[in-house]
Parts: sequence; C-alpha cells; structure tokens
Amino acid sequence: MSLALELTDLRHRFGDLVALDGISFGVGEGEIVGLVGRNGAGKTTTMRAIMGILRPDRGAVRWLGHEVGEGDRMRFGYMPEERGLYAQMALRHQVAYFARLHGLEREAALAAADGWLDRLGLSGRADERLVALSHGNQQRVQLAVALVHEPRLLVLDEPFAGLDPEAVDSLSEVLRERALAGAAILFSSHQLELVERICRRVVIVDAGRILAAGTLRELRVRFPAQLRVRVDTDEDWASALPGVTVAGVDEEGVLLVVDPGVDPQTVLRAAQARGPVDHFAFETGGLLELYRRMVSG
Repeated sequence: MSLALELTDLRHRFGDLVALDGISFGVGEGEIVGLVGRNGAGKTTTMRAIMGILRPDRGAVRWLGHEVGEGDRMRFGYMPEERGLYAQMALRHQVAYFARLHGLEREAALAAADGWLDRLGLSGRADERLVALSHGNQQRVQLAVALVHEPRLLVLDEPFAGLDPEAVDSLSEVLRERALAGAAILFSSHQLELVERICRRVVIVDAGRILAAGTLRELRVRFPAQLRVRVDTDEDWASALPGVTVAGVDEEGVLLVVDPGVDPQTVLRAAQARGPVDHFAFETGGLLELYRRMVSG
C-alpha cells in the first residue's frame, strides 16, 4: 500500500518536556490506522503537527510525497479532543459554516451539512443550538464538521469518547465507508477493543516514541507465544521443558510461555506422554494484552 500521509522523525519539546522523540509512520489511502498510548504519550501533539496547529522542532509531514501545505490541509478533516465549536450556533448553520471555510459554496455547504447531520442521526435537531445537546451528540456534530467537506485525510482525536454503543457502531461504519471511498484515516483512542476491531494497523506510542507499529499479527511476533494445554494428570510435566516457562495453572490447564524456535510438537509429545490431552492451543491475545506487555516492558 502506498502511503498518503508520511511523518518522518518528528521531534518537539515543550520546555524540558520531550513531547515527540523521533515519531515516524505513515497512513495509506483507504487505510485506517489507530494511534494508541497513555495520556501524555504524544498522540495529540502528533495530530496537531499533522494539522499545522504546531510546528515541530524537527521532522517532516508529507502528503502524497510532498511537504504538507495550507492547500493540502483544506482537504483534511480534523476532530480535536477538545470542543472546537460554537455553543450558541444552530447545528445546521454551524456545520455549513465549516464547510464554507473549506471552500464549498453556500448551497453546497448547506446541503452537505444536512446530509451529514442526517447520516449521524441529528437531522431532527438541525435548528437547535449546540449547547442544548448532550456530550455524545456534541461529539457527533464535531464529527460532522470533520466530514462535511469530504476530506481525503481524517485526523480524529478520541472520536469515540462519551459515545453510547449505538453511536459507536454508527461512527465505526462511517469510518469504514470513508476508507472504502479512499480516505486515509488516523484516529486515537483509549478504547483498544475498538481500535483492534476497526484498524488495519496500529501505532503504539509512549513518552513521545513509537514502541511498535504494524498489524496485530506483526505485533504479536515481538513476544513469546502463549500456549494453553490441558492434560489429564496432576504431575508437573512442563516446567523442565527447554525454552518453556509455566506462566500459570488453573482449571483450564497450564499456560506456557514458549520461546521462539521451540517446536510446539515437542511440547505436545511431552504432554501426551503424561496423559490424554484434551486441549492444546495458542492464546494469541488481543491488542489490550499486547499493549500492556509493551508498555510494562
């Protein structure tokens, strides 16, 4: 996949605080990438650098092979974690106003605003002021503002925060639709199960550095495999196996950490020598488990 957005060696300080320390990754056209990390890891600073809200001390942000300029950012959609809207303005005129800022003519802007408010379940409230809406519905309006001009790049900072399950499903569907239409999408979230479900690739950051980046399968190979085995025996048959560590024992059997290069068939034969084996399977774990192991390591 060719990269549409490319970040190269982004570095930035706020006084003595190193916010970005060599951030480099990319997002392809039609790809959804999740940016995850604890508070203060550098996610928001990275997104602000992409959008030109801050200029990093060092490094480059490129779009389709050239350094990003103001004309490019007119085709970007941005959803900040903090509210960036007008509390007393009616929803329809507010979304249309941002469409006008991105170059749409008045009638086209109003039509686009109506379309996105309807798509996000707010058509019946188009004439209400933002301040009258719940947190979740304000989040939907913020998303409509990011989408109203059909951006080629979406940069979304915690877009799922405060949304109910129905709204989460609706937003997930919208992101998939935009990716299928060719948009490059980068979003951050603390809801790692959503990132795992939606994203093709994940970038994990901590203290301004990238700990890991890739698909879930690519991230898993960084760690020893975990193997769950249940044998009809009370004997300790696994602790003496070379390259194998017993991580736990419970009613589901024994959980083994298997070093790279260890043949699983060797483990299976050792288990069968002690009794009937009624369960033998690798436990790959999800993004949350991988994230914990990376950050704690």
